[in-house]
Amino acid sequence: MFVRLVYESFRRQKRRKVLAGAAITLGVTVATAMIAVATDIGDKINRELRTIGANLVVTPQEDSLDVEIGGVNLKPPTDGAFLSEADLPKIKGIFWHNNIVGFAPILPVSAAIPHEGKPQDVTLTGTYFAKKVSYGNEEFVTGAKTLYPWWKVSGAWPDDNSRDVLIGERLAAKLNQKPGNTITISGRQCRIDGILSTGGAEDDEVIAPLSLAQEILGKPDAVKRVYVSALTKPEDAFARRDPKSLSGAIYDRWYCTPYPQAIALQLTEAMSHSHAEQIRQVAQNEGAVLTRIEGLIFLITLAALFASGLAVSAAMATAIFERRAEVGLMKALGAGKLAVASVFFAEAALMALIGGAVGFGIGSALAHQIGHSIFNSQISISPVLLPVILAIAVIVTFAGSAMAIRRAVSLDPVFALRGEL
Repeated sequence: MFVRLVYESFRRQKRRKVLAGAAITLGVTVATAMIAVATDIGDKINRELRTIGANLVVTPQEDSLDVEIGGVNLKPPTDGAFLSEADLPKIKGIFWHNNIVGFAPILPVSAAIPHEGKPQDVTLTGTYFAKKVSYGNEEFVTGAKTLYPWWKVSGAWPDDNSRDVLIGERLAAKLNQKPGNTITISGRQCRIDGILSTGGAEDDEVIAPLSLAQEILGKPDAVKRVYVSALTKPEDAFARRDPKSLSGAIYDRWYCTPYPQAIALQLTEAMSHSHAEQIRQVAQNEGAVLTRIEGLIFLITLAALFASGLAVSAAMATAIFERRAEVGLMKALGAGKLAVASVFFAEAALMALIGGAVGFGIGSALAHQIGHSIFNSQISISPVLLPVILAIAVIVTFAGSAMAIRRAVSLDPVFALRGEL
């Protein structure tokens, strides 16, 4: 009897039902799209932010040890502390190796280039351009092309196994050089493959394969520092805790979370005589951007659901007002407040489930479109999201209908049947 009563009630006032259902569908559509994007946005935004460069730097351990007595720094002014190039593949052997987007070793050396009959002192920076590196059974390509996609090269990128170089645009203009020219660097014949423009210090330098810088320095296998680009989780209060003060499961949780500090610690452990730390201004700016975007998504979702609830409330209030005689008749026949309310809540729940299912389908398509247009990749929709969205639709519909249903169960049947309310 109850099911038939709800069914007959749901069939009536189709225009009101369509309006309320459309409001639910629109609200759920926005909520589905925003929740789907929010749950999948972290890695995608991190990958987009990785195009601005490295967020971790590895230096020789000796460079991080300062010895001061009486305010005087007794650290010897030497360039003798170096990392080992042979340790670089170990970067892909850490726990969070899949989060390592790329890395580039750096070895700056002083070099001389003949200019107008006399040597011109320049800085030659050795690095990887697109070096194929192996660790275990895994092969990957890394270097400046991966780490600094915003570098603008007029010409071609040099091969890592050659003596070809890039020359900064300001230095090239000063020396009157262009791609294809041969240049003598510290007595070595090198070919200029391209002119580099970064807007930074590199515009006044020569960027060369790491092996050439090691040869000029006379130190094979030497690396001064390594810049690493890694996908990380923004800092929170737990991330800022000193790992030395943690133990047991708490330390394991910290260590196994991709915080910048945790990945830096793993890099320090992987490379001998090294010290890794986050480039704080980069990591903190990324965390702030991600937090603000997630906050904006939350506000959009909340606003859409609030607007949907208001529309449902208006539609239900009008529908119940038009059915006041029916409510009065039910109460006159002995129906209690709970029985009257259950009919309307069941009707609202049915409407919420239908609108929620339709909104979930449209919202999923919208999320895929957002992923394709903004991130150029697919947004994954978890099946677990469907019951969550349906529950949200029911809650919003009940919240919007509660006031109107409360007024319905409070109607006096005598006045309701007379049409005086």
